[in-house]
Amino acid sequence: MALIDTHCHLDLYEDPKAVAEEAARRGVYVISVTTTPTAYVGTKALEPYGSRIRTALGLHPELAADRVHELELFRRHLPSTKYVGEVGIDGSAPHRHSIDRQGRVLTSIFDMCAAAGGKTISLHSRGAAGLVLDLIEQEPLAGQFILHWFSGTSAQLSRAIKLGCWFSVGPAMLRSERGMQIASRLPMDKVLPESDGPFGMNGRKPLWPWEAIDVAASLSAAWGIGTEEAQNHLAGNFRRLVADTDRG
Repeated sequence: MALIDTHCHLDLYEDPKAVAEEAARRGVYVISVTTTPTAYVGTKALEPYGSRIRTALGLHPELAADRVHELELFRRHLPSTKYVGEVGIDGSAPHRHSIDRQGRVLTSIFDMCAAAGGKTISLHSRGAAGLVLDLIEQEPLAGQFILHWFSGTSAQLSRAIKLGCWFSVGPAMLRSERGMQIASRLPMDKVLPESDGPFGMNGRKPLWPWEAIDVAASLSAAWGIGTEEAQNHLAGNFRRLVADTDRG
């Protein structure tokens, strides 16, 4: 069984080095997202030599409005990675006041990615799915778009599917009825596993990168197939994502 985690905050675990080393020992494929360009270099240094961990360059929307000045640092680091994340727009109550600035930051990031030939981008869209989809439509050459923990409306989900978006889902997301409703509508060939650790939780403990694949059990119920078949779909999807990323 392939162990895959397409959205994990390795640097934010209590002991990041230990988690990275254990993920490498288990052979987990990890896309390690970051929240600021400043954090990128240190997080990339967590990758054990020869591991399957890849670090994404990020500017989290909860921080983007106050860190517009880091876009230049983002530009300088961008050639060193094929992955971008976590980026996006957050329209929840604490961050709604800065939504215009967040949108301008994400537009700049998409423009940079398009100019670089396209990147694989892990996107936050809480409370702002429509705005994120608008920007995807405006700059489709930015790359491959992965909607992380998608929670938009039914109409927004249909629109995202038509735009060819990928979706990363995790065990924490699918514990809710709403999460399962969304999962049941996702195209099986566009779904990827994620932990969102250490924010994604397993009870009172953070989900580990090697636990992201546990989402297959819930997906099998949502899709009406066996757990092993769901695991195979996820592994095949990830292989295609990586192949497309390498061609980019």
